[in-house]
Amino acid sequence: MKVFVTGGAGFVGSSVISAILARGHLVHALINNRPLARGDDRITVFKGDLFDRAVLDSAMAGCDAVVHLVGIIVEKPGRGITFDRIHYQGTASVVDAAKAAGIRRYIQMSALGASAQAQSAYHRTKFKAEEYVRASGLDWTILRPSLIYGPGGDFTKMEEGWARRTAIPFLFMPYFGAGLLGLGRRSKIQPIFVQDVARAFAEALEKPATIGKTFELGGPEQMTWPQMHRLFAKAMVGTTRPTLAIPAWYAKAITRVVPASLLPFTRDQVLMSQTDNVCDLREFEATFGWVPRAVTSVYGGN
Repeated sequence: MKVFVTGGAGFVGSSVISAILARGHLVHALINNRPLARGDDRITVFKGDLFDRAVLDSAMAGCDAVVHLVGIIVEKPGRGITFDRIHYQGTASVVDAAKAAGIRRYIQMSALGASAQAQSAYHRTKFKAEEYVRASGLDWTILRPSLIYGPGGDFTKMEEGWARRTAIPFLFMPYFGAGLLGLGRRSKIQPIFVQDVARAFAEALEKPATIGKTFELGGPEQMTWPQMHRLFAKAMVGTTRPTLAIPAWYAKAITRVVPASLLPFTRDQVLMSQTDNVCDLREFEATFGWVPRAVTSVYGGN
């Protein structure tokens, strides 16, 4: 197949492209400001954004499938970068272009926790985009990964910086906790390795059984945020590090009075951290025939 991929130069996109190429397909990659990390004559690069219809039409010409990966975790309203603009309107633009190009097969990257009732705008707009895809009439598949980690990813860089004590706050690994002192109920997370996410996208292209279905993706381990910090520290540097709760109510209050440019987190991120982000992998395993790797197996079981 010839596959059109949005966000081809991104953390997830570069791994997805590698997985697609490994299965013998060709790629038309849409990139914006960041160049591709690799040069390969099996990849045709198109520079533009999700709303440049001329570029989308040119890039999708002759393609058999679309993989839409673009998403943001931080809004920049002053530059017109909002969750609704990128997640929903961007998806609508890509879906409409795919239909105009006569492409039937469509794979959408959403997020675990996407829901119309979600507290975070991030998850609400991800769900809104899903609904547009479902109503498109295309042969769609939606994948909802949990927190994605791997070499080069922002989350992994953050964890490694804390684990090696080379990044603020140096002495401990922070997380947002419930309750007055942040010592209340600890929500759970189910991180998944980027190469497993990429494998799922590449295999979904070839599996008719995935058409019209939504799959939640996560690693095999469910853990609280402090447990996750200790696990990553142990896997990366061979020893655990102290963790410390920052009360979620306090963090949310700060986001209302301190300029976003001065904070390392957003209100939406605090909200998302207070909700379990876990899933049941049985449907995924039954359809795909494998289970994503554990963190310790990715990092050599240190």
